[in-house]
Amino acid sequence: MKVLVVGSGGREHALAWAIARNAAAEIHAAPGNAGIEEVARCHDVEAEDLDGVAGLVEREGIELTVVGPEAPLVAGLADRLREGGHRVFGPGAAGARLEGSKAWAKDLCRRHGIPTPRAEVFDDVDEAVAFLDTMEPPYVVKADGLAAGKGVAICATREDAVQALKERLVGRAFGEAGATVLVEEHLAGHEVSALALTDGETILPLMLAQDFKRARDGDEGPNTGGMGAYSPVPFVDEEAKIRALLEQTLEALRAEGIAYRGVIYAGLMLTDDGPRVLEYNCRFGDPETQAVVPRIGSDLLEVLTACAEGRLAEVELRARPEACVCIVAASGGYPGEYETGVEIRGVPESAVRDDVVVFHAGTTREDGRLLTAGGRVLAVSALGEDLAAARRHAYEALALISFDGMHHRTDIAKEAADG
Repeated sequence: MKVLVVGSGGREHALAWAIARNAAAEIHAAPGNAGIEEVARCHDVEAEDLDGVAGLVEREGIELTVVGPEAPLVAGLADRLREGGHRVFGPGAAGARLEGSKAWAKDLCRRHGIPTPRAEVFDDVDEAVAFLDTMEPPYVVKADGLAAGKGVAICATREDAVQALKERLVGRAFGEAGATVLVEEHLAGHEVSALALTDGETILPLMLAQDFKRARDGDEGPNTGGMGAYSPVPFVDEEAKIRALLEQTLEALRAEGIAYRGVIYAGLMLTDDGPRVLEYNCRFGDPETQAVVPRIGSDLLEVLTACAEGRLAEVELRARPEACVCIVAASGGYPGEYETGVEIRGVPESAVRDDVVVFHAGTTREDGRLLTAGGRVLAVSALGEDLAAARRHAYEALALISFDGMHHRTDIAKEAADG
């Protein structure tokens, strides 16, 4: 089967790597990266080039397209391909509003009784500040649109929250994505990532994960796209409530007339009153995918194909018993400005263990040299009999990798592993 993986990050490398376990898969990628090219034929077509991707699907006779990033889904890539009679894993533009507009997603929760923190939507700074003054710190300020995982600010003081509002609404720090903002109450509790596959009728939850969004140890520093993740999550004992919330989300989409095929990702806060939806994504998480996919014991290609064809009820998803820990190695300066084209050393040596995989996130290859090409460069994932073992294997592998300016967190999964 000819499969196209759309995207160029660590998530897409993990998906391509897992799909490649099926010997019948002929994998293509658009545009891919230096790691993906080891398991796929890469094409010089950007993920957001809808015409280019559609043309590639036609030329190569692609039988299943798996869309990784959110931007092409929000732009309607899945609709475009389905209208041409092609199988696609990923929601259409209507469903992708779950991630494309936090305001729309918040309204969906309100309309359908899905538990979520109190919030209001603003495009005026003075009105937003007035609402801020009805709340207690800390404050949560979110850009409405797509901001590469960096549009959320958790502010300890009123002054910080006002600054975050001005950066978005006046300074346009996130362009049109921040032209509208949400001011949301801050909830206390444990945060988890709940991902589920759906074909619009059946919902198939994946293993829970927890990611680390802040740049530095101890959850300090600015928000990033994610600096690491692990699975399973040992402190969760509300799987039934989480599944019910995911099913409630699917029912809400169906009630809105939206046929949703792909991943529903719910970022949840586990509070004393049960799980609450902090955000939705319309695709696999990154780096959660790099912690969850290695734990899947089923044929991922079979599962994704069944989802795209509307027969998800016919397949089962088996979880491997091992734990997985993923650690991101980032460029110096990330999530701010950073240099690219820096030579990376030690990747072949780091992946010699069977239980370690180095997923490429922002890499390229020139004249036989592996170079950095993004903010998040590599994601080192390792399996182990428990989180402590997986964590040890991942950090041992990461210690063999180096490039100028490289930084990473040293506390990924530490609290969970220590029990």
